Amino acid sequence: MIREATVHDVPEIRAMIRELAAFEKAAGQARATEGQLRAALFGEDPAASVLIAEDDGTGGVVGFALWFPRFSTWTGTRGMHLEDLYVRPGTRGAGHGRALLAGLAAICRERGFERFEWVVLDWNAPAIAFYESLGAELLKEWTVCRLTGAPLEALAARAVPALG
Repeated sequence: MIREATVHDVPEIRAMIRELAAFEKAAGQARATEGQLRAALFGEDPAASVLIAEDDGTGGVVGFALWFPRFSTWTGTRGMHLEDLYVRPGTRGAGHGRALLAGLAAICRERGFERFEWVVLDWNAPAIAFYESLGAELLKEWTVCRLTGAPLEALAARAVPALG
């Protein structure tokens, strides 16, 4: 079963984020607290949304997909960015990942989103094969850029003060 997350899912969402980070060999980087997630997902101005996958037999939470809207200047339309897709290892292969992605695609269709995009680690061959089996196009000519920590602060320090 796929459903929208509720505030009561925050502990499970946080646990799965940490499990995903461990799988991606970056456990120390998953620092989000339950309070931060609660505010980001269910606060006054939510930053993202989450779908939850539950096992039909046990009712246990087996996966999640966290996404947020984005905008394309080229098409002049909104799209969806999938930040995290995770299915717990013991439940993989049962269709939960496909069901989560289908649920997200349905949201795209309902809201008129023309693009549904995400990134995948280049060493995650099973995920790449799965995404390609769905018809996803891997954009090999694009590279993700990121500024964090000291480089982000150094660049921000060079900003010209706003004219008032």
